[in-house]
Formats: sequence, structure tokens, C-alpha cells
Amino acid sequence: MDVQGYQIPEDLLYTKEHEWAKEDGPVVRVGITDYAAKTLNDVVYVTNPKLNDTVESAKSMGTVESIKAVSEVYSPISGTVAKVNGQLDSHPELINKSPYGEGWLVEVKPSNFANEKKALLDARSYAAYLDTLLKK
Repeated sequence: MDVQGYQIPEDLLYTKEHEWAKEDGPVVRVGITDYAAKTLNDVVYVTNPKLNDTVESAKSMGTVESIKAVSEVYSPISGTVAKVNGQLDSHPELINKSPYGEGWLVEVKPSNFANEKKALLDARSYAAYLDTLLKK
């Protein structure tokens, strides 16, 4: 799916703060959307939570810094960080190149995903939300 040049994969769930979540067995992989990556422009630094840190749904779990701004990243779910994308330490530009692939941020072992995913947007809902934002 595509909205005004921004990719929106249909197999992900989204937040209105432009994070995505993908259930992958016992963990949920988290990243920022194509819209967020393009809006930030050139990402130069990423601050992720550390392995085994606890993250809470809708709470800040780190930052993404670009040449334009520093943006908070909000966890779409609650749980324990099971894996951190260490490639971003030396290659933060992966977020710009591949926000849904190599540019993922963390994997979280969810504590309440069955309930929390109800608050997330599917691809169609996120596309409609993004379309509304872009028309303002």
C-alpha cells in the first residue's frame, strides 16, 4: 500500500506516532514508518533501549536523531526488550534506506500484546490517518 509516495506494508500494525509493530513468533519487531524516516531526513544517531529493559505501550523508549531534529520513539507495546538492532550503532542510515527491513529498532517480548494490539492501526487505518495528515 502507498499513500502519496510513503510505503505502508499491509502485514504490520501502526501507531499514530508513526511506529510499526510486527508479530514474529514470541517477539514483536518494532521500527519507525517510511513516513517518519523520510520526514526526519538523514538519520545520524539512534538511542534504543538496552537488552532486557522494560518498555511500556505509548511511552518513550528511545530517540532517532537526524540532521533536522531529534524525535522520540514510542513503544507500540509493553514488554521486555529481547533484541536490539546493533547495526544502527554504526549505520543509523539503515532507517532511511530500509525502515521496514534492516532499519528495525528492537524486538520486544510482549507482556500483553493480545490486548494492546487492539489499540494499534492496521495498514488501511494508518493509510487513512496519514492521508488526512498530509492533506492539512
